[in-house]
Amino acid sequence: MSDLTLSQAIDNIYVSIKNNNEDLDAHIAALKAAMAREGAKEAVFEPAKLAQSNRQGRKIMQAYFKKKGVAVAFSA
Repeated sequence: MSDLTLSQAIDNIYVSIKNNNEDLDAHIAALKAAMAREGAKEAVFEPAKLAQSNRQGRKIMQAYFKKKGVAVAFSA
């Protein structure tokens, strides 16, 4: 998992969320490593691809990822 690009890591997060958060923490760790390699300050997700794309769902996601050390933003 350590060789993933940022976009691959984000795609794995989408799959994990759709599979009832299966292995989410491992995917967040891989995302964090990819962000460090690519110098990204935040991960940008598309709300339409999330299980709960409403404001509350996005805020919960941001809070959880922040605890894991990943800043999350959402595309328009």
